[in-house]
Amino acid sequence: MARPVIALLTDFGTKDHYAGTMKGVALGICPDLTLVDISHDLPAHDVLSASLELVAAYKYFPAGTIFLVVVDPGVGSTRRGIAADTGDYRFVAPDNGVLTSVLDEHPAKKVVELTERKYARPTVSRTFEGRDRFAPAAAWLAKGIDVAALGRPAGAIHRLDIPQPDVASDHIDGQVLRVDRFGNLITNIDRRAFDRLADGPLDIRVGEHAVPRVVSTYADAGDGEICALFGSTDHLEVAANGASAAARLDLGRGAPVHVARRA
Repeated sequence: MARPVIALLTDFGTKDHYAGTMKGVALGICPDLTLVDISHDLPAHDVLSASLELVAAYKYFPAGTIFLVVVDPGVGSTRRGIAADTGDYRFVAPDNGVLTSVLDEHPAKKVVELTERKYARPTVSRTFEGRDRFAPAAAWLAKGIDVAALGRPAGAIHRLDIPQPDVASDHIDGQVLRVDRFGNLITNIDRRAFDRLADGPLDIRVGEHAVPRVVSTYADAGDGEICALFGSTDHLEVAANGASAAARLDLGRGAPVHVARRA
């Protein structure tokens, strides 16, 4: 039988003990775990970034993987902890919308609250539920319990209102949703929407800046040249070869993106 996998996604960074401590708790419950770090360098408290990073990564993991997602600005508040089962994957997270993108793409068959105390540590910190509630729940799932054992049905869960592009017959109005560590401006315009317009020349603007051309890969642009392309998540992004488009254009999340057929 394959070793169970828990994949972690947090905003804890690696300078402090938080991520490592959660791994230690999980291993104490299920010693034969394989632990994988998706990232611990998400912007602090940025639930939308976490949702987008998770949806970009989860489908490339083996079926049965458990995702432990702790980006939790509401830690210690009345927000719930939840576990979701999509059939292929399971997710443990705060109920703050961080699972929105994944569950839009891969709906849950079952979602429960983390209310069964025997699957948490005896004392739950008001400031570190990742250690005391979420990591134990994920580890018990890896050990073989059913999601339903973790608590009562959750009912409706919190969802983020993630901006969607406005797609018309001759243009698309979208926006930048995330900026990766290379400074690429990644938009909410997917290839399918873009291709509806791409039967002739297009004008592309991000903020007040014209984007000269669409390329297939970064190296097709000149050094430092601003360009557009479809990245690994199959969404339109604005990039600068060998440089940060975000810095060059002084733009970030929320910057408007306009694609139109050239008159």
